[in-house]
Amino acid sequence: MKITERPPVVFVRGEGSWLIDQERDRYLDFIQGWAVNCLGHCPPEIVGAITSQAKTLINASPAFYTDRILELADKIVECSCIDRVFFANSGAEANEGAIKLARKWGSLYRDGAFEIITTENAFHGRTLATMSASGKPQWEPLFEPKGSGFVKVPFNDFGMIERAITSRTVAIMLEPIQGEAGVVPASRDFLTGVRELSQRKGILLILDEIQTGIGRTGKAFGYEHAGIEPDILTLGKGLGGGVPLAALGAKESVCCFGPGEQGGTFNGNALMTAVGSAVLDTVMRPSFLDEVRRKGEFLKGRLSELSLSLGEGEVRGEGLLIGWVLTRANAGQIVQDAFRRGLLLNAPRPNILRFMPALNVSMNEIEQMLSILEEVMSEG
Repeated sequence: MKITERPPVVFVRGEGSWLIDQERDRYLDFIQGWAVNCLGHCPPEIVGAITSQAKTLINASPAFYTDRILELADKIVECSCIDRVFFANSGAEANEGAIKLARKWGSLYRDGAFEIITTENAFHGRTLATMSASGKPQWEPLFEPKGSGFVKVPFNDFGMIERAITSRTVAIMLEPIQGEAGVVPASRDFLTGVRELSQRKGILLILDEIQTGIGRTGKAFGYEHAGIEPDILTLGKGLGGGVPLAALGAKESVCCFGPGEQGGTFNGNALMTAVGSAVLDTVMRPSFLDEVRRKGEFLKGRLSELSLSLGEGEVRGEGLLIGWVLTRANAGQIVQDAFRRGLLLNAPRPNILRFMPALNVSMNEIEQMLSILEEVMSEG
C-alpha cells in the first residue's frame, strides 16, 4: 500500500553508515531508519547475534520464559531505573501498553482515574490510542472516533500541566525530546518540575523514550540529563538496532497487569531479544557513550557554524539527535537535493532538518555529510 512518498530507488544492501541501491549507488545515511539502526546497517554484533540465536531457538511463545528474554530484561533493569519489563515489537505497541498499565493502576489505586495529560506536537505512535495521545494537529480529524481520555497541553509549559490535573488524571506522558516535532528538547527545569508535581499529586510519570533511549542523547536514557526517574518508561527503535523490538518498563509499584491483560504472539521472542542484548552490550560501554557525546557536540557545533554563515536558525538537540531550524520552509527540497547527491536526511517539519546517524558514525562520515549539505545549502 502507498503509505508515503518513496523515491524511485530500491535499496539492496547496507554497510554501517551507507545504503547501496540496485544500481550500486551509495548513500550516506543520516536517517538510519528514524534513529533505529543505532549501530548502523548490518553491524557484526547484530549479524552475529541473529546467526547464533537462529541456530538454537527463535520463538518459544510468550507463554514461557527463555534464557534470552530473561537476559535482556535483567540488562535493561540493571542500566535503568525500572524494575520490570514487558517486551513488544514496536514503539507504538510499547506506548499502548503504557497507557493500559497506567489506566489499570488508576482503576486500582486512584479511584478509577483514567485521563493522561500529553503535550501538543507529541508523537507516540500510529495505533488508535497512541494517535489519540499524540498532539499532531493534522491527525485530529483522522479515524474518528479515536480514543478519549487524553488532555493535551503545550510542551514545556509547567503551569498548564499543573492546571490540567484533576481527580480524573492518572498520568503525565512526555517525550524528553520531541523528535517528530522537530527535535524540541524538554527543559531540565520542566522535567524536574513535572516529576515533583506528579509525585506530589500522586499520579504517574510516563516517559516515551522510543527515540531518545539506548544512547541516542549521549546517555543511556534521556531522563538522566534531568536527574529524574519515571514510573513508566517505553523503549524501542535503537533497542533492536534494526529488528522489531520494543519494551515497556515500570517500577514495581506500578506493575499491576493480570493474566491475559497484556501479551502478543511474537513479543519477547528469543531471536529479537538476543539482538537486544547484543545492542545493549555495545551501547552501554562507557567509552561508547563518551564517543556519542563527543561526536554529537562536534556535529552540533559544525552545524551551528554553517547556520551562522548562511543566516539560518537554531541548532538543537542532544547527542546524535539533532535538529536544524531553517529560516524558510524549504527543508523538503533540501532533503530531495541531498538525496540526489547521495545523502539521506529527514525533514520532520517544513522548516526543520533532522539528523539521526548511527551512534558509531565516524568523524570522517560526519565531515562528508557536512560537505554535501553545505554544497546543497549554498546552491539552494
